[in-house]
Amino acid sequence: MVMPTGHGKSAIYQLAGALLPGPTLVVSPLIALQQDQVRSLEHEGGALDAVAVNSSQSEAQNEEAWAAVADGAEFLFLSPEQLANDEVLERVRGAGISLFAVDEAHCVSAWGHDFRPDYLRLGEVAEAIGRPPVLALTATGAPPVREEIVNALRLRDPRVLVRGFDRPNIRLDVVRHADADEQHAAIVQQAASLEGTGLLYAATRKATETLTAALRERGVDAETYHAGLRSAERQRVHERFADPDDRLVVVATSAFGMGIDRADARFVIHASAPESLEEYYQEIGRAGRDGGPAIATLHYREEDLGLKSFFQSSKVDARSLRALLRATREAGGEGRRSDLAGAAAIPARRATSLGNQLEAAGIAELDGPRLRLVDDPGDQAIRDRLVEDAARRERIGRSRLAMMRAYAETRDCRRRVLLGYFGDELEQPCRNCDTCDSGAADETERPDDRFAPGDEVEHAEWGPGTVLRVEADRLVVFFEHEGYRQLSIAAVDARGLLGADSAS
Repeated sequence: MVMPTGHGKSAIYQLAGALLPGPTLVVSPLIALQQDQVRSLEHEGGALDAVAVNSSQSEAQNEEAWAAVADGAEFLFLSPEQLANDEVLERVRGAGISLFAVDEAHCVSAWGHDFRPDYLRLGEVAEAIGRPPVLALTATGAPPVREEIVNALRLRDPRVLVRGFDRPNIRLDVVRHADADEQHAAIVQQAASLEGTGLLYAATRKATETLTAALRERGVDAETYHAGLRSAERQRVHERFADPDDRLVVVATSAFGMGIDRADARFVIHASAPESLEEYYQEIGRAGRDGGPAIATLHYREEDLGLKSFFQSSKVDARSLRALLRATREAGGEGRRSDLAGAAAIPARRATSLGNQLEAAGIAELDGPRLRLVDDPGDQAIRDRLVEDAARRERIGRSRLAMMRAYAETRDCRRRVLLGYFGDELEQPCRNCDTCDSGAADETERPDDRFAPGDEVEHAEWGPGTVLRVEADRLVVFFEHEGYRQLSIAAVDARGLLGADSAS
């Protein structure tokens, strides 16, 4: 289910869970999000019991939660990391789960900013607990991400429901800047002049602190939020933002993310461009959830995009890889990942990450907690395959950044460009963005009618792809191994890049 933020995704698993006999397992990536969901269920009149098991609770509290599940509690909330624990998985297997709901399912995407490696194991978890019906929920699933979700969760002939990405109440603006000082001054001026509660996203921890200080000098009630703060401080800011009677501006990195739920946030300002339109769409979606007018402004300086890093976590750790391969061979070619990690003297999470990479490269097979070598061409050949896969990740990361740049620099209706990235069409300009106000959107030519979003095409060099957006002179196509590419229709015609029979 792909549905805009605040439009009722949680109600889907709640209703289905209440109707199906047996407990519902909800995979939720953040403890704060789990707590909010449990509280929400508890406050509903006549609601069924909901519990969570997580590291923020004492052992006694977690045991009480397990006991409640045994006594008939309907909803059990766990993180994907907990389901990698054999003991937790065994207890879940014995609970008789009737529905397996995966919230924030886009975290399965290895190309997204919210990627969580343990989400890749959830397909195995579903099999291990008896393969109950599986429900995946997200607000930000572009077509390639939807395909990844289906594959990773091993969904069988799934019904994919997409209920639109448009949030017409959110005004979309981009303000371009020539230098950093001008950009900083404009950001502070805008955030200080807007009324109501809002979010100001910055790229670094230092930038959040600098902007908070500048806003406070202007008399604005501003709070800083980033991953470097103490847990108690982060929780305090969360609670302030969640209080509908509290008016403030939270200046944050992307760490202030999933689970942020306040209906009346009136604006989201970006001090620089995020790394992808997925990230941007998700963050601006935290404004105007009550349906009232809201503002999303991106303060854009071209140089900011040049400073972005590209998936550093995807680089191959050669030393850990050699150690894990050696430990696996010495164990006869297979073993429990936790045991292999211990023998290799590497962290368990690194062994899980390497196991995922080895499986994707066809070197290993993961079966629950076990890793089994199925192809062993030697350390160097294995490393070469993983390096090739990491390079593919970087190409896709760069292509997503290029789509972010295209959105920031377009003269077309911004909403049309943003929705087109997600495979959604907007026939007429939205009349609620800066390019529509300037008249630039009306000057864009009609798209080439030989292609349409969703068409499957074949590129002479890059292979099969899916058309996402069509303009008068270019196409945006997603290729599995190359990412998002803008193709000149003139070049397509002149060089025969897409066969005449390849557009459906």
